[in-house]
Amino acid sequence: MKKLVFILILVLLGIPIQEVSSQEDPGMESATPDIPFFDDDRPLTIQLEFSTKKIKAETNDSTYVASMFSYKVGDAAWDSIKIKIRARGHFRKKNCYYVPLKLKIGKSRVRGTIFEGNRKMKLVSPCLREMDNNDYLLKEYLAYKLFEVISPYHLKTRLASFEYIEEKGERRKKHQLLAILIEDMDQLAERFNGREMKKRVHPLQQDHLTSLQNEMFQYFIGNTDFSSRSLHNEQLLYADNKYIPIPYDFDMSGLVNASYATISGMQNMKGSIASVTERVYKGYDRDDLLLQQVRQDYIAHKAELFAVVDALETEFNNTRRFDEARNYLAEFFEVMEDDKKFQRRIINKTRTY
Repeated sequence: MKKLVFILILVLLGIPIQEVSSQEDPGMESATPDIPFFDDDRPLTIQLEFSTKKIKAETNDSTYVASMFSYKVGDAAWDSIKIKIRARGHFRKKNCYYVPLKLKIGKSRVRGTIFEGNRKMKLVSPCLREMDNNDYLLKEYLAYKLFEVISPYHLKTRLASFEYIEEKGERRKKHQLLAILIEDMDQLAERFNGREMKKRVHPLQQDHLTSLQNEMFQYFIGNTDFSSRSLHNEQLLYADNKYIPIPYDFDMSGLVNASYATISGMQNMKGSIASVTERVYKGYDRDDLLLQQVRQDYIAHKAELFAVVDALETEFNNTRRFDEARNYLAEFFEVMEDDKKFQRRIINKTRTY
């Protein structure tokens, strides 16, 4: 009431209200919006407590269990939020000790937190309890960051230090891991005013430029465990009047070269290559000029791509794993920069069906 009377007096005296307001606190600055979750590069620590055995047995694509998700940014205090989680990934559910998760946060709970705008996310952790398991995860994270350089149509990711508290009956066992948080496809579609397509669209009906960028990227990281035709480890975005492939899950690639990796059964790859580190181009026959354009674009971004690689070097526990990854990616450019090798290993391998 006093404030209203004060404003009325100012009006009667002819003093501009805005001018006085700005003089009330000359040191006051306007509030700035928080950094979007996946654009924030500050160190993130997360913690979850659950039973791996239970989450594998009791959840599926539509069944979640309640959990408490704790987190902190940098040296800040711990905060927590109630979420729902489920296991995901057919291969990893069967073969991995640590199960990848789908996280779902209620609309009212996510509001005002660092996760605002991201009600659903994937959480990928290492597969096995083994030496260098975090380094394998780092190489998969590297794949996501490399694709960001190649295409604007990509899933955003954020690396986190993951404290997994495993429930084993009455006992609790803590595991210190790295994890990748991956934005949901709905969020990516919203960024481009598009939508995810659930139906299959033949690769030759998908956008040729982004398809070539994706097919060349899969060759870059030595990944054969994908299919644009059957949408295996790919999702399809419809935006800007075109169908755009969005790749994910790169742990079976030659770049990662995980201890548990197996040769993909897609397109009879098991009979045509000897190991996951052997590159095979799985791209379709498209316009030659566009293919050369994409080739030159990779070459033009070579320095930027290796800057992404080198920025992660200090995160590796085993320097040999980093060197393996860097050398493996360098071999790709030996093909890109040599006309004869490019003809033999890329152009001559393109698919027409």
